[in-house]
Amino acid sequence: MNDLGTITAEGEHAVLTFHRRFRFPIDRVWAAITDDAERKAWFGEGTVDPQGKTVVIEPEDPPAPMEAKRVTGRILTWQPPENGRAVFEHEWHQRIVEDSVVRYELTAEGDETLLQFTHSGLSERNAKGFAPGTHAFFDRAEAFLRNETPPNWSERYAEVAPAYPAWR
Repeated sequence: MNDLGTITAEGEHAVLTFHRRFRFPIDRVWAAITDDAERKAWFGEGTVDPQGKTVVIEPEDPPAPMEAKRVTGRILTWQPPENGRAVFEHEWHQRIVEDSVVRYELTAEGDETLLQFTHSGLSERNAKGFAPGTHAFFDRAEAFLRNETPPNWSERYAEVAPAYPAWR
């Protein structure tokens, strides 16, 4: 499994895809992604409201004005874990990029969970720009799941960004 993810072209847009294996049951990974308090620990403040079908995310990082970082959108798919599968998909409206869609697909594999994450609808340039930051956020999620202090996002970004030079 490649932690660097991939970028594929889809017409005028690109799809950023990451596959991550977490050594935790699907219910635990689902909670880390969808529970406001848990998500705050590795991604930032926000509200995931399946009843109102809305998402608001205000990440602490990267260091930029909140109006540039804030993400809003409607929940498009909400399928909590059942029969070893779960899906959470939502719109991604952020001032600094084109409107897009984020999808978390979880599959149970024994006591582990395979995450397939896609961010579609971005320009190729923005997908390339998001890749190291998304990588850093998933590293933070993994540390959180292990009950460790998540690495500083900016420091982790700086560590992984050199692996992405061909994408720039």
